[in-house]
Amino acid sequence: MPAPTRRLMIFRGLAGGAAAVIASAATWVRPARASSETQESEESAGPILARTSGIPVGGGRIIKGTWVVTQPVKGTFRAFSAKCTHQGCTVATIRGGTINCPCHGSKFRIADGSVARGPAKRPLARRKIKVSKGIIRLS
Repeated sequence: MPAPTRRLMIFRGLAGGAAAVIASAATWVRPARASSETQESEESAGPILARTSGIPVGGGRIIKGTWVVTQPVKGTFRAFSAKCTHQGCTVATIRGGTINCPCHGSKFRIADGSVARGPAKRPLARRKIKVSKGIIRLS
């Protein structure tokens, strides 16, 4: 029997590779989808920011230096970017009804993120949230 040609060896290699791809695709299984509406709605919501019990009334919490979640009045929650609109510093504290930037002294109201004291001229960027079963999530 003559030795296989180079062309035949390349063809066999490609055919074997294609067979392997087809076989792996045939055995791939999708994860099961949630069957209940509650699970599906929770999956479609964004990441968890905080528990409602962890946000003080008349105050708030800075989450991972990225988000600010406030509760200006009992049962009302708001979320904002933690990035000051003056020069982009991360806000550092929430006291006396304001979200405070340490860099240049800007203060923002916890109820709506509006400027309480400059030099910032624009409010903090508000983020949509969903509150359900004691969990606050980004929408």
